Amino acid sequence: MRTLKTLSLLLVAVILVLALAVYSGAFDVAADSPHTRAVYQLLETLRDRSITVRSAAIQVPPLSDPSMIAEGAEHYSAMCSGCHLTPGARDSEIRPGLYPQPPDLTRSPPPAPARAFWVIKHGIKMTAMPAWGTTHSDAAIWNIVAFLQKLPAMTPEQFRSLAGESAAADHDADETSDEHAAESHTKHD
Repeated sequence: MRTLKTLSLLLVAVILVLALAVYSGAFDVAADSPHTRAVYQLLETLRDRSITVRSAAIQVPPLSDPSMIAEGAEHYSAMCSGCHLTPGARDSEIRPGLYPQPPDLTRSPPPAPARAFWVIKHGIKMTAMPAWGTTHSDAAIWNIVAFLQKLPAMTPEQFRSLAGESAAADHDADETSDEHAAESHTKHD
């Protein structure tokens, strides 16, 4: 009975300390202020275990169909490349401001297909990874997963060829936008 009372008091104390920490604003949520090592490890473990558990029962379809890979490349170029990069790219305008830093999928081993599908479909809270399943079908998401299996081995030329004109057009649009912004800034100075 005494042990139960002690545990109950300890639980109440922990809840009060957590409530005080939350309501005091002590935890810095700014993306340019990294977590402490302990908080980072806790969040990494939480994320990895959550994805592992939720993706365990996903049945992976065959992913080698070239049309799936090509369609996935077009989606990746339009939706993912700003954060996860393209072959040959070292950085993007958005990546330095994201915390945690999104993985560079061009330099990583291909992700496990079931995990990749779950992450793309459901997103990850507080990481800027959106839940694409709200706007894309499972088939479209599997196309992206199929493409991701090939991405790390691709050259920049192979990527541009596979992603189609949209990859080149997006790059050209970014350069044009940068030029217009520079011209506009110069005119206003």
